[in-house]
Amino acid sequence: MIDRDLRALAGEFGAALRAAGWLSATAESCTGGLVAGAITSCPGSSQWFERGFVTYSNVAKIEQLRVSPDTLERYGAVSEETAMEMASGVLGAVPAARLALATTGIAGPGGATPGKPVGMVCFGIARRAASGITTRAVTKVFDGDREAVRLAAVRFVLQAGLDDLKRGASHLGGARAPAESSDDAND
Repeated sequence: MIDRDLRALAGEFGAALRAAGWLSATAESCTGGLVAGAITSCPGSSQWFERGFVTYSNVAKIEQLRVSPDTLERYGAVSEETAMEMASGVLGAVPAARLALATTGIAGPGGATPGKPVGMVCFGIARRAASGITTRAVTKVFDGDREAVRLAAVRFVLQAGLDDLKRGASHLGGARAPAESSDDAND
């Protein structure tokens, strides 16, 4: 379940999105919907969250997010390249969203490969700007069991999204999130 601290962080992320007038969306692999779950644990989240994709398989990443099969073959599902394509793919699929967060990693206990240990998670953040979609990626290795890795990944990506919004606060703008959503029953 979503703890109080994680809900507070998601709420802070949401407040920054609302202040910017932006909608967000997510693409998740190793976190399996936990990022979207943390976001939607906040009342009123339909005002700043559009949708989440759980793309656990490579086929899902290709079909739903248009991740290149070449990227997956060359770098693997757990790579910064894939995380960035997942995040930009969200913005391609969701025209109303201005910020996308993506996670792909190895939560464990198995799945490690040379150079990709258990606990390794790659994050993608994509932002829609006047000049197009910009993306960035970061990789972290978290300690702990499967649950600990997944929850650490959720915390990290929400904080990274919040930091991205704060850094760009002076030049935010463009399409606005709706003042009210017809999906309030989902809050």
